[in-house]
Amino acid sequence: MSPAATPIRTLRLSLVPLLEETLATLVAGDRREASRLQGVELPAGFPAADGSDDFFLRVQLERVRADPDHRDWCGRLMIRLSDGAVVGRCGFHGPPWAVGRAEIGYTVLPAYRGQGLATEAAAGLVEWAWEQGERTVFASVAPTNPASLAVVRKLGFVQTGSQIDDIDGLELVFELTRAAPAAS
Repeated sequence: MSPAATPIRTLRLSLVPLLEETLATLVAGDRREASRLQGVELPAGFPAADGSDDFFLRVQLERVRADPDHRDWCGRLMIRLSDGAVVGRCGFHGPPWAVGRAEIGYTVLPAYRGQGLATEAAAGLVEWAWEQGERTVFASVAPTNPASLAVVRKLGFVQTGSQIDDIDGLELVFELTRAAPAAS
């Protein structure tokens, strides 16, 4: 069993780390058992029926298994505090020392979009990364994803480049750097 991990709380959300056992069960295709293991009802939209979550799940499982003491740096469920509904997923691509930088990602399930939940989750992840000592947080966004582009821009991320992702193709790379504390 994986070591305990800490949820990140925001105004309306709890960002709960996915358990290793949950990830393994989702990779095996058993959402019902994964719900039982995680202790929440995973909605029909997660994982996505079209297989678009498969790569995310496999990579997150690999990273949690490689470094279980640091799974706080991996995938999380976005759980709405008001009713316990799973409204999406978010988290880091993995521990910064394993993937080369603190990079966030987020996906809100279609029924919950347009409510500012991605922005709230992303802000919570950024703040948590800064509390862990990271000074810069990254996000890579497809130029054809206006909702995600709006999230990073609203939070103050600045585009610093672009990259070609093997899965997603062209992505714009954004950074948000915490201001250095004022000298006293």
